[in-house]
Parts: sequence; structure tokens; C-alpha cells
Amino acid sequence: MFVPAGLHPVSAERRHLDQLAQAGADLFEVGLATEDAFLDGPVIQSAYHRALRRGNVLDAAVRAVEDAAGLRPTVVMTYWEPVRRHGPEHLARLFADAGAAGVMVVDLPAHHAARWHDTAREAGLRTPGLIPRTTPDTSLPAAVADASGWLYAPASTAPTGYRGPLDLPALADFTRRLRAVSPLPVVSGVGISTPALAARVAPVVNGVVIGTPVVRALTTDPGQAPALTAAFAQALRETRA
Repeated sequence: MFVPAGLHPVSAERRHLDQLAQAGADLFEVGLATEDAFLDGPVIQSAYHRALRRGNVLDAAVRAVEDAAGLRPTVVMTYWEPVRRHGPEHLARLFADAGAAGVMVVDLPAHHAARWHDTAREAGLRTPGLIPRTTPDTSLPAAVADASGWLYAPASTAPTGYRGPLDLPALADFTRRLRAVSPLPVVSGVGISTPALAARVAPVVNGVVIGTPVVRALTTDPGQAPALTAAFAQALRETRA
């Protein structure tokens, strides 16, 4: 379950995380707000901008990780710009101390990858890798070489929040390509807009991350977020039955 940090005051955010965990979320992906979230659609971008207006986004993310990690395994999702601005060593240590299991930098520049992976490893953090479906076979071994924890294979090539049909055969083919070059589990998200779609994606991958549908609820009507989470969790449980 993806949750942007700093969307609500601390006490409300803590309550929402607890409700989502109780509703069936078995992992949290905490988003660190940034101005230019170019891989995200308008819902998550709007949530990030709301968090930025509240201020102290790094402190908010650390608190969110602390709260989330007390409930479920938790990773941080971030872009490179905040990592660069705050410093890789500083950011890695902050999130490790807060209880994060890992940090995924979705747009990690190739020329900074070695430093980041070494820094995260020294802090005891896993470094899941987001691998675009357009990555050619010849580049896949290098793309996954330093990832740890899991590989993230977007279900859609569109930005987050996409609500159209998914090319499941293409996702299945890409998952097979990833498994041919890495033993890491493959997790998918992006465009999984309904519980029915989640149930169709689940057999193809090892895990499913739900983001925009729940973020939309948290933004507009937080009271609806637990029921929505429960619907996704039930659909995924039924695929394992």
C-alpha cells in the first residue's frame, strides 16, 4: 500500500496507517514528497504538493516511516532529487533509524547508482529497483544487478493513476524476462485501479502495490480508505485461495 507522507497532521496520519493495516495492507510504501514527481499522475502529485505546503516533508516522512514500520514492513519511495539535496548518507541513516526496510529511488541516475547502493547497504537498507518495461534484454542484467529486496515492474507504462486497460500479456512477458536475470521477487503497481484488476495482475507477479485509488480516498474522504483497502486485500486473498 502506497501512502504519501505528510498529507495529514501526525495524529491523523498515524490513525490512517493503523486503519489501513487493519483493513489488509501487509506492506507500506511511504512516499517522500517532491515538487517534480514526473512519473506520477495528478492524484499523487496533488498529494505531494499538499504535503509540501504543510512543510517539513522530510521530518514528516521519517515520522510516517516510524509509525508505519511499527505496523507492517515499510519501504520508502523517493525520487533522486530529495536524495541529492539531503545527501544519500544522511537520508539512508534517517530512514534506517526510523525502521524502514528499504528505500526505492525510482529515477536513480546510473552515474550515482554505485554510491547509492553502497550507502544504503551500509545503513542496512534494501534497494528495490524500478525497471521500465522498455528496458531491452541486453540492458536488464545491469539494470537489476545492484537491486535488493525486489524488482518493481509497473503494470502500465503510463504515469500512476492510469485507469485504462492493462496489457497483461506484456506484463507477464516482462516478469519472465526479469526472472530470467534475477532471483528477486517481482512486484507490480501503477494502473491497478480496481480490485478486479488487482486479482488479474496478482498471478503474474509476487506482490501488488496499490497507490492512487487509496491516495485519492485519503485526500478527499479518508473514512473511505479502509473499506477500499479491504476490497483490494480481499481480491488478492481470493487469488491465493
